[in-house]
Amino acid sequence: MWNRFLGIIIVLIFVVIGELSVMAQASKARNPIIFADVPDMSMIRVGDTWYMSSTTMHMSPGVPVMKSNDLVNWEMVGYAYDKLADLDDLNLIEGKNAYGKGTWASSLRYHNGIYYLSTFAQTTNKTYIFTTSDIESGNWKMHSFAPSYHDHTLWFEDDRIFMIWGGGRIQIAEVKPDLSGLVEGSVQVLIENATAPSGDNVGLPAEGSQLFKRHGKYYLFNISWPRGGMRTVIVHRSENLSGPYEGRVVLQDKGVAQGGLIDTPDGSWYAYLFQDCGAVGRTPWLVPVEWIDDWPVLGKEGKAPIEPNLPESKGVIPGIVSSDEFDQQNGEMDLPLVWQWNHNPDNKRWSQSDRSGYLRLFATEAVTTFQQARNTLTQRTFGPECSATVALEVSGMQEGDFAGLALLQKVFGQVGVRIREGARYIEMVSGDGDQEVVSERIAFDQDRLYLKASCDYRDRTDKGSFSYSLDGITWTPIGKKVDMVYSIPHFMGYRFGLFCYSSEGSPGFADFDWFRVQSEL
Repeated sequence: MWNRFLGIIIVLIFVVIGELSVMAQASKARNPIIFADVPDMSMIRVGDTWYMSSTTMHMSPGVPVMKSNDLVNWEMVGYAYDKLADLDDLNLIEGKNAYGKGTWASSLRYHNGIYYLSTFAQTTNKTYIFTTSDIESGNWKMHSFAPSYHDHTLWFEDDRIFMIWGGGRIQIAEVKPDLSGLVEGSVQVLIENATAPSGDNVGLPAEGSQLFKRHGKYYLFNISWPRGGMRTVIVHRSENLSGPYEGRVVLQDKGVAQGGLIDTPDGSWYAYLFQDCGAVGRTPWLVPVEWIDDWPVLGKEGKAPIEPNLPESKGVIPGIVSSDEFDQQNGEMDLPLVWQWNHNPDNKRWSQSDRSGYLRLFATEAVTTFQQARNTLTQRTFGPECSATVALEVSGMQEGDFAGLALLQKVFGQVGVRIREGARYIEMVSGDGDQEVVSERIAFDQDRLYLKASCDYRDRTDKGSFSYSLDGITWTPIGKKVDMVYSIPHFMGYRFGLFCYSSEGSPGFADFDWFRVQSEL
């Protein structure tokens, strides 16, 4: 009897241990740390808080800034600028656009109580350095100069400021104290061939420079991409800022690359990198770092682990993506920070005050393609699966207007209401930037309807689908699924988009009552 009782106790102990083990595994962070498009990260720690900047190119406002208290769960705190420049390309007028351009990889630094955030833009051929004493309240001051220095990083040596940039051939120069340009005659070659450690089969030469210092030694991170291979992390080390540098490959696994180093208050180190993750975009990873012979050794046995030893992720909602009831109160910003416009908006053609509790989008000037329509309001889609729904009221729409919900990339899909010869139709449209096809059209006569866009990124499925509801309860699929493709012309993961534009140039409008996002289809 006692032996049987003891056996039951032992079994129960193993069951409890097993459950605790499962709970411990479930509470770990998993890569990608953010299952959404947050590429070209630059990261700093100030005290026990981490800040990160990223790339959103042609979106407005631009250069998003995020913060975290655990390196895993992030929230938006601001942008470097509202509008980069007032150009036709950035305004989506005269048939021009800035898809895949705008501002690229940024460098985030903190020095003597001032935050510095620098970036560059092909569109304007300028380099930008933004400064603020309070990163969470914004109020960045813009400094700019020509030309545009590709994938640069800022570095502070005592009270002197340096900039490092280049592709393959890495250069360094001193920045003027007033941030108005580079000091004349200060440009030097730092590393003649930074790609060399990854071999001679060069596809993408070493770029994405980010510089760090530990125990008196300098470490320059770059990425290369050998032909037929994968993104590769290269580190060069020197005892002096000006060199000479010796380099080696420190990670070549799963295409996880481009970024740099970050530490924790307890002395742990990680590399923040990103991975090309199909249509959802370029997703951030955190890879553990050990220091051996004063070299950073990334990952475990040369591999980027799926589960870094970090706290559990609570998901991207509401820090990176969020629902919006469009009921902002007096004194609050017009739109939450999770929203970005596709290119510069026309601020005369949208409102949250014309009708309380609604976002009103006025039909833009006459356009023939969705991707040239201004004032498409966007948020990131995210994985492994997600959906967004909107409540749309259409009584203000006029002939030729089209309004609704989209999945935006070069290959896109839309579901919405179009006015044709005075009648209302629900339409699902597919397009690739060159031609658009109405996959399904349904007549209806209500003033209000509900639209849904869904994304399946599980195991790189990369499928988008649409549905509609007349009562918000019963949903009906519409049109065909979108084979979502991450394309270089846009160079961005898919976005949910709210749109209203016209083929006739009408003064009509559409009212969005709410936008609701969830992490399942």
